[in-house]
Amino acid sequence: MAGITIRGLSKRFGARDGELAAVADLELDIKDNQFVTLLGPSGCGKTTTLRLIAGYITPDSGTIEVAGRLLSSPQAVVSPAERGMGMVFQNYAVWPHKTVFENVVFGLRLRKLPSSAARQKVADMLALVNLGGLEGRYPGELSGGQQQRVALARSLVVEPDILLLDEPLSNLDAKLRERMRTELKQLQRRTGITFVYVTHDQAEALALSDQVAVISGGRLQQYGTPFEVYAHPANRMVADFMGLVNLVPGRVRDMKNGVANVELTPDLTLGIAKVDGLSVGERVDVAIRPENIRLATPPEPATETLAKVALAKVTSHVFLGNLSEYEVTLPSGSVLRVQTHPLQQFTVGEPVAFEIDATQCSAFPRIRGERTPE
Repeated sequence: MAGITIRGLSKRFGARDGELAAVADLELDIKDNQFVTLLGPSGCGKTTTLRLIAGYITPDSGTIEVAGRLLSSPQAVVSPAERGMGMVFQNYAVWPHKTVFENVVFGLRLRKLPSSAARQKVADMLALVNLGGLEGRYPGELSGGQQQRVALARSLVVEPDILLLDEPLSNLDAKLRERMRTELKQLQRRTGITFVYVTHDQAEALALSDQVAVISGGRLQQYGTPFEVYAHPANRMVADFMGLVNLVPGRVRDMKNGVANVELTPDLTLGIAKVDGLSVGERVDVAIRPENIRLATPPEPATETLAKVALAKVTSHVFLGNLSEYEVTLPSGSVLRVQTHPLQQFTVGEPVAFEIDATQCSAFPRIRGERTPE
């Protein structure tokens, strides 16, 4: 078992008067044999967290345990070589003067594995990452995706309990990145190793992960499945960071049976169930995903779960291949981004009816100082 337990983990950098909390009071439970992603914007503390897990940094407070074994505390840190972890870096860090075989076998030679056994393990691992037959090539003779797989093979061949990956796909082009995502997911399933993966790419996190830890300002904002953090964001930051979202200002008109009736405009009120901590009269931001808005040529009858607004105007259209993205302007002046099937087409300037699925919306307290239309 190689679950990771993090309790009260903090790390600060800089001089005492200008210290920066890169990680602050982090609490995280990573179960064995899971693919967990640390996700957040640049500078949020995710790479620092990974380096703390790897043992490259001593925490200022808190602990890291693996399978009940204390690895890190302010008093002592077990060295990276003794943690049973592998690490794959953003720039691959493969040796350009060594062949694929020499790169991958390096860790086994350090462990003084007999030559015949080491050769067989390297062959098996290269087959696992689809590099069989390329043992004699140098990194300069490989594609970016192949170099990435060499780095993976080198880390996995020593059979770590945990594999740490620091934005390993960021240097690849879009199509190769997508293909490597699939390969990484399959590789984790085949090996049964716990993967901890750092990225700022929301699509990567959603596609790869069993669990996603969203981090901002050094603090954990939400920890849950990809569906939970996308469809049920814990706060405004998570809603805004996890893909496209309309954040529409409104006011809680009343509360009934745990549902807040939030008035966005005089003509539009949504009944929203995800309203923890809100009160009547409070100003809020309502998070509405573009795919949860339906456009139609007016008139069209409303359904029970959808709130109908009679008319809005199409003010922008972008064709994206697999979908169309529209901007529609309400009579109040509010603008909503809407995504539709590409075959459903509307013309800029055309009036449209639209429906918002209130069951898929969330409401959050407005940030102090932000302007709210009266």
